[in-house]
Amino acid sequence: MNQLQQAKIDEFKAHFRGNLLHPRDAGYDEARQIWNAMIDRRPALIARCASPEDVVQAVGFARKHSLLLSIRGGGHNIAGNAVCDDGLVIDLSPMKGVQVDPKARRATVEPGCTLADFDAAAQAHGLATPLGINSTTGVAGLTLGGGFGWLSRKHGMTVDNLLSADVVMADGRQLHASETENEDLFWGLRGGGGNFGIVTRFEFQLHPVGPDVLTGLIAFPFGQAKSVITQFARFTETMPHELNVWMVTRKAPPLPFLPGDVHGKEIVVLALCHAGDPTEGRKLIEPLRRFGTAHGEHIGVQPYTAWQQAFDPLLTKGARNYWKSHNFSRLNDGAIDTIIEYAGKLPSPQCEIFVGTLGGQAARAAPDAMAYSSRDANYVMNVHGRWESASEDERCVAWAREFFARSQPFASGGAYINFLTQDEADRVAFAYGAMYDRLVKLKTKYDPTNLFRMNQNIKPA
Repeated sequence: MNQLQQAKIDEFKAHFRGNLLHPRDAGYDEARQIWNAMIDRRPALIARCASPEDVVQAVGFARKHSLLLSIRGGGHNIAGNAVCDDGLVIDLSPMKGVQVDPKARRATVEPGCTLADFDAAAQAHGLATPLGINSTTGVAGLTLGGGFGWLSRKHGMTVDNLLSADVVMADGRQLHASETENEDLFWGLRGGGGNFGIVTRFEFQLHPVGPDVLTGLIAFPFGQAKSVITQFARFTETMPHELNVWMVTRKAPPLPFLPGDVHGKEIVVLALCHAGDPTEGRKLIEPLRRFGTAHGEHIGVQPYTAWQQAFDPLLTKGARNYWKSHNFSRLNDGAIDTIIEYAGKLPSPQCEIFVGTLGGQAARAAPDAMAYSSRDANYVMNVHGRWESASEDERCVAWAREFFARSQPFASGGAYINFLTQDEADRVAFAYGAMYDRLVKLKTKYDPTNLFRMNQNIKPA
């Protein structure tokens, strides 16, 4: 930093309550690392915010000095947009407050919270809202992209449960957005992926859940994949909204309920969560066991918070990750055959293909009710490439892209923007479909200079 730059930074620092990190500071390298190890960027400055006022100061500093700006919540997003080279990172991770009103069944959540933070606070009162499936994910990024998880068939998308938001805008204003205040902004926040401002407080609707729920896994031999996945596809079309079943195909991790000779071999796993009376749930899941001759199963009643953390060991920070994703309204034979073909040639032991089931309450909102519009997406498939070393990049990325292309003809419209990688800018308009033009107008109104562009970017007109 030259003296002029340092003088500017000192001026910024005088009004900033949080912690500013330069590249030479202790903690800088840790603060710039995010979940996906393929992203290795070096910002000029990291502003670790302690309050909404800090966010206002940081946005003003970036705007005044024409700095590239990125926003970090949980740092979990696959595309790595939480960090930028040579610009300013607004790091919201220190802002982790959660307040629950159990009578009103509402929660206010700060943008540095992870799913684990939110789930723990809400489940202390036997409440929850639909979130993702990995507890280290940030609530803010998940929500702004739509958000779905085990409870979405019963209680909708995460954005369906967002009641209001406090937002710092590109011009430094702080706005409150809800169905009755700045309604156009609220429409755009629910799926618009951080294009319009920085949310410093989310307000969510909560629902009675658990705290103990029936959950678990059934693992089938890969040789039975066609039969199992076909039956999974038909079963999930009519199952009650309280029940959710997802399909994962991958090489078997060393799970204690699987025989040792299965470890490292391809398997088909059904993962299930029943968000109602466990006795009823046990009856509903009985048909799943008849889909094939299972290697083993691990099903029981456990705390919802434990199930939300069950997949964390397979999704730890520090590996290299590359995803490709499609929406499906129905899984037909062509889609199933393509899944099986590419699951039979996984390029690393950690790669997997998963199909998350939606429908139910998640399908009920009108497609134009908010920026997230893919209400016909009854299934979201994620091709999850994951491996350890850069020498494997080419092989693993090629596998994901080839499978994505081959499965394209069977997909429905739209895409889940939280699953888009950094090289998929060309898919943003496709992801939003008929809502895209409206989003461009909204972006032009609220962020005409595209200050917030480290995201799945909607360019202003």
